[in-house]
Amino acid sequence: MKFLLMHIRRLLNLSSFVVLLLFAVNVLAQDNIVNIEANLLSPREKIKPIWAYFGYDEPNYTYMKDGKKLLAEIAAFSKRPVYVRAHNLLTSGNGEAALKWGSTNAYTEDANGNPVYDWRIVDSIFDTYISNGMKPIAEIGFMPQALSTHPEPYRHYWQPGHPYEEIYTGWAYPPKDYKKWGALVYEWVKHCVQRYGEAEVNTWYWEVWNEPNISYWKGTFEEYLALYDYAADAVKRACPGTIVGGPTSTGPSWDKANEFLRKFLLHCAEGTNYATGKKGSPLEYISFHAKGSPKLVNGHVRMNMTSELKDIAKGFETVAASAFKHLPIIIGECDPEGCAACGMTTNPENAYRNGTMYSSYTASSFTRIYDLAKRYGVNMEGAVSWSFEFENQPWFHGFRDLATNGVNKPVLNVFRMFALMEENKIQVTNPGALPLDTLIYAGVRGAKADIDAFATVGDSSASVMLWNYHDDDLPAATAGLQLTVKNIPAKRILLQHYRIDSLHSNAYELWKKMGSPQEVNKEQYAQLEKAGQLALLLPVEQRKVKSGELRLSFNLPRQGVSLVKIVYQ
Repeated sequence: MKFLLMHIRRLLNLSSFVVLLLFAVNVLAQDNIVNIEANLLSPREKIKPIWAYFGYDEPNYTYMKDGKKLLAEIAAFSKRPVYVRAHNLLTSGNGEAALKWGSTNAYTEDANGNPVYDWRIVDSIFDTYISNGMKPIAEIGFMPQALSTHPEPYRHYWQPGHPYEEIYTGWAYPPKDYKKWGALVYEWVKHCVQRYGEAEVNTWYWEVWNEPNISYWKGTFEEYLALYDYAADAVKRACPGTIVGGPTSTGPSWDKANEFLRKFLLHCAEGTNYATGKKGSPLEYISFHAKGSPKLVNGHVRMNMTSELKDIAKGFETVAASAFKHLPIIIGECDPEGCAACGMTTNPENAYRNGTMYSSYTASSFTRIYDLAKRYGVNMEGAVSWSFEFENQPWFHGFRDLATNGVNKPVLNVFRMFALMEENKIQVTNPGALPLDTLIYAGVRGAKADIDAFATVGDSSASVMLWNYHDDDLPAATAGLQLTVKNIPAKRILLQHYRIDSLHSNAYELWKKMGSPQEVNKEQYAQLEKAGQLALLLPVEQRKVKSGELRLSFNLPRQGVSLVKIVYQ
């Protein structure tokens, strides 16, 4: 081997030798080639676009410059209506946006204690959604100051690094009058019907509160049931055909959160309604949250998908055991961890958010939700990625967001990939795949990465998403993949191969090459905008197909994601 290398070095200049040597080392370092097969004639499973759901704490970002731009981009790449969920839609204040804060001032009272309704700010939020063809998950909360049993202090001024408990102020308390609370909800829904039409409002989801099993709700469990009953009753009186649900509690893998969910479902089925005195309460969809928990290990980020998948599995199990097994489920927040507004400066474990690790984690975790829904036989409707944008913040500050200063992050391109896929899931054969239970209970640790695929098919096209994910954000050899697509019903196809990695669909890496500027000129901004879009690995290619089979061999770097799409011709 030494003799051969000496002769090669004499024949090549030094730079060529280094390139050749690095290539050889990389090939030798690869595991065995990963063989993945998608058979377009395998049984089809109709799936819903669970990825088309997004949310955020700060509702006033909705109609600000970068917020409007991002919503328009999301709406443009999605073939299906996108649902958007925001906190603070009833919170009192002047409409000023801040981290984990927002307000609409929808409800105040006059000097005699009579209600005063003002829908102007909340209308501007919903108008932005509707104008883009989006639909609200209308979160009924938080408590207006004039209704709160503890109105002072009301607004918080939390910043990253401060104790999280600072956010729980007067907006988190029960109403001093549940009938006034019910009247507020009734008037809001009635106003929306008048403004947008009953047919449109009937396609929305109305949701009572957020995470009422922790300090987002400063009342008791029974007081939350009363809050829910009065609100749900008001929604149905104002618009009988619309959809109402809850409880949007925290991750059910925590036994106390799961008990809250279970008892809430039991109340809706059999309990005495606090608003009407009748049996049960309206419940037309079920919501809970699921979160991972990354941490810093020996100077690098280690993700923890097991926490998130356990939440989902336990939530599905609880719903399946209830009287509401048939109802749609929306995972109201479905994320790698819990605090979108905690940047990597104060929380270094969140450094995954700017690069491709967030992308590969999302591809891997979201596709497994379909498998878990099938295992438990539940009606999975949507998974809200609690990630939007943070207006007027430093570039790539490490927030959990889809874009920074109007420039897309790599993770948004995973959702672009999902949007390009079809609505029928088909089987993928991958002998080296990690079992689902390994991902749920052990994660992706050690030498073996999660290299797998998700395939869909339609009448005139098929798609395969592939990823190379690992919990540990460490350098690793690229994986060699052999993708075989069988039984293609055409002799000619259009082949599109999209990629997210350090060189493709990645404005963050370009920004770093620019010197990580906080002041970006027009030329740099245009370059970053372009780099933030979903990019092809190779030019679109027309191919002949022999015997209905396509074979592709390519390398996929660690934390990279590919989408191979074939369009029949």
